[in-house]
Order: sequence, then C-alpha cells, then structure tokens
Amino acid sequence: MAKLVFGMNQSLDGYVDHLEMQAGPALFRHWIQHVRDLTGSVYGRRIYEIMRYWDEDDPQWDAERRDFAAAWRRQPKWVVSRSLKSVGPNATLVDDDLETVIRGLKAQLVGEIAVAGPDLAHSLTDLGLIDEYRLHFHPVVLGRGTPFFAGPRPPLRLVASDRVGEDVIRLTYVPA
Repeated sequence: MAKLVFGMNQSLDGYVDHLEMQAGPALFRHWIQHVRDLTGSVYGRRIYEIMRYWDEDDPQWDAERRDFAAAWRRQPKWVVSRSLKSVGPNATLVDDDLETVIRGLKAQLVGEIAVAGPDLAHSLTDLGLIDEYRLHFHPVVLGRGTPFFAGPRPPLRLVASDRVGEDVIRLTYVPA
C-alpha cells in the first residue's frame, strides 16, 4: 500500500511561496532525490501549472536542474482539476471522484505518493487520506501568502526532525 505524503517548503509563520524561499544547493539536491524516490505525485491545478516549467528543457540549466527535470518527467502524475481540459506528459487528469481515485492509488501502488498543493492537501486531509506531513521550515517570515495548512490544522504527532542543508529544518508529522 502506498503512503500519501504532503510536504512543502514554508516560512516560519506558515506560508508557502516558491519565489520567496529559493532552495540552496543542498536543499535542491534533497528535492531531486525526493522526486527520484517517489512512486508518483498528486497535484492541485495551481502547483501543477507552476511545475510544468520542468517539462521543457532550458539550455541555461545546470546539471542539477536537468537531473530534477528528468526525475520529475519520469514520475507518474495525477492532476486534480475541474477547470483543466488536458494535462502534459506522464500525467492523468482527475476531474471527478477524488476520494475513489486516491484510495485506488494507495491500494494499487507501493511506495510514496507526494501531495502537491495546500488546497488539495486540505481536501485529502478532510478525507483522512494523508499519511504524513513534512514541513520544511526556512528562516524567513513572510507575513502573507498561501498557508501550508489551507484549513484548520489537523491533530498531528511529531515523529521526526532533521536538518536539510544549511538553514532548513524538516519536521515530520503523522495524524494523531
């Protein structure tokens, strides 16, 4: 059975913003390995549209960015959206019956499936489907933006903490 994991970079005050919290070299290598190890990912529409950046090669990319793009392209993706009519390579559109689709993926697959997007994570939390939360804290305070938890924080139990790179702490929680 696959494990559903929601994890993102976030500020100390609980916001996610890819532009404000750029990954340093060690953290970027961490994300490359993370994506390589995934069985697949479930994306909300907005984060999927951001990540589509990795579908097209950029001649200015360094070796690590090319590695990340290759890992991202390789993994199966399920995109949850009612507004999109199509999705890119190696992706499946999920426009109806989210709970049935995700329960089916968890039952059929082995390994880790990443959840990308706070709103999607909120929906999956409400359905009791997220098995683990990974909060990657950066030493910044944004004071605004998209919160990591799009709804009330679920009851959680801390199971691990570790340092990723120079200044990021990852806290890992499971539902309590």
